[in-house]
Amino acid sequence: MRRGVASAGKHLVVVCAHVLALVGLTACVAIPTEGSVTAGDGEVREQDRVVVLAQGPQADADPVSIVEGFLLAAGTEVTGDFDVTREFLSADERSEWDPGAGTVVASQRKVEQTGDAQVTVSLTVTAKVDAEGRFVEAPADAVETLRYELVQDARADWRIAHAPDVLVVDSRRFTSQFRATSVYFLTPDREMLVPEVRWFRDRDRSVATAVVRALLAGPSPWLHDAVTSALPQGAVLKPEAVSVEQGVAEFALEPARAVLDADRGLLLAQLEASLRPLGVTTLHVRAGAAGALLEGTATDLPVPGSDELEILVDGGTLALGEGAPAAVDGVRAVTGERPSAPARSPDGSLRVALADPSTLVTVPVGDSPQRVLLSGGSLAAPSVDRFGWVWTARNAVPGRVDAVRADGTLVEVTAEWLEGRTVDAVRVSRDGTRIAIVSRGTDGTTLDVAGIVRDDARTPQTIGKAVAAGAALTPTASVVWVDEVTLGVLSDGEAGPTPYLVPVSGTSSPLPAVADATSLVADRGLRTVHVVTAGGDLLRLQGGTWVEVPGVTGTLGVTGAAFPG
Repeated sequence: MRRGVASAGKHLVVVCAHVLALVGLTACVAIPTEGSVTAGDGEVREQDRVVVLAQGPQADADPVSIVEGFLLAAGTEVTGDFDVTREFLSADERSEWDPGAGTVVASQRKVEQTGDAQVTVSLTVTAKVDAEGRFVEAPADAVETLRYELVQDARADWRIAHAPDVLVVDSRRFTSQFRATSVYFLTPDREMLVPEVRWFRDRDRSVATAVVRALLAGPSPWLHDAVTSALPQGAVLKPEAVSVEQGVAEFALEPARAVLDADRGLLLAQLEASLRPLGVTTLHVRAGAAGALLEGTATDLPVPGSDELEILVDGGTLALGEGAPAAVDGVRAVTGERPSAPARSPDGSLRVALADPSTLVTVPVGDSPQRVLLSGGSLAAPSVDRFGWVWTARNAVPGRVDAVRADGTLVEVTAEWLEGRTVDAVRVSRDGTRIAIVSRGTDGTTLDVAGIVRDDARTPQTIGKAVAAGAALTPTASVVWVDEVTLGVLSDGEAGPTPYLVPVSGTSSPLPAVADATSLVADRGLRTVHVVTAGGDLLRLQGGTWVEVPGVTGTLGVTGAAFPG
């Protein structure tokens, strides 16, 4: 029986967009031989974009060729309506197959016939995206098998009678076919916006509709109890689409009364932040399809600002400003066996460090003495949230993290998924709603992100469900937030510890390896990423490589560095 590998290319037709535009012309176009010579504008215009069109099933194609053609057509029509793709399906299956039910991002695939009317597709999976646009990176060795059942129609042509409700996308083309955009919710105190990244098929105007629907549906289960929303629960789009013309997004939300009763400033703030990356500059939102436009402006919510990097040298705190490292006024040296892992609150009112690997202390400031906040076992590098809670974990006490205040109040924060796991690293997001955790268990070392559930006094209560990040990596005991939706971690590799950028929802990417790196530091953005080495050097990322920080590397002996958080 023939296999369809050699004929796979037959299912794609490549044409130029400007050629298609000429098809309808009835007259021939030639170079003019008469008339005056005129000057051009001198502008060299960009070549027309190449358009790849899907082609339907070939006559007398065998089952393997039909499935291969189906996969090729679907991969080409990701941003379309799958009209050609459905030609490979039987009459009944054409209305049943649902490509929106989920997406598998695959780096390799193998198609083979495993029965008289059955074809099996084996995939090397790099990621999955569910129907709501939630992206999960797959482990390095992830595989998946899809089975397709075929029948012959009245003309004896093979067609697919059952296709899994999934869209298979080539990993090399995924980012050109799907668009990542943040859907913004609110912190429980309604003081800050919290982003959750979703991935939607990049279908021009439909992305705005998908974003608003996701916002109305609410946050994912892992984030649900850590955030809130000003959009009324149960509100829907009526009609079921967002119209976007020249930067103006217009749509209606129902029920009208619930929309009118909502906090209008916060509602508009969430919508504006979520739609702005799509080129939306103006919102026209109606309360009900026939209602008047909502008046008012979006509430101006604060965004965490950048701050100076501080380093710890011989227990003393030095700030790295424009000039040489300088001592921070009023901050005295930490005493201990080997002070390390400094951390401070966003407003600088609370500073902590590890006096030794098993003792968390406050940094003495002014007349305030150094005080022990927590001790026992090997402690994770601390993280200070915007509510003044210091987060760490004790190696000797698996299954939980500890949150402690400057007055010594201690909360043991647990999560079901942490049971039996040893926590090596923690880092709280700048908005205080999410925590990144590196932990070890029988399944190895993992990086997870979860929501923080607090009471009305902002005291941590529990850690919610987790979403895996950087599943293909083996993270070490260092994790930081590089921006609102991206983590930085060190991962073990053949060249030594390798820094990685790990989106909470996206594909991890490596930075250059640093042979003796021990910890990462970051504030807001890639340019703020630094590495501390075992030898006491401090390196910063510049132009895709690591460079020495002047006045620090090779002279001071850095034992820790930190931005606020």
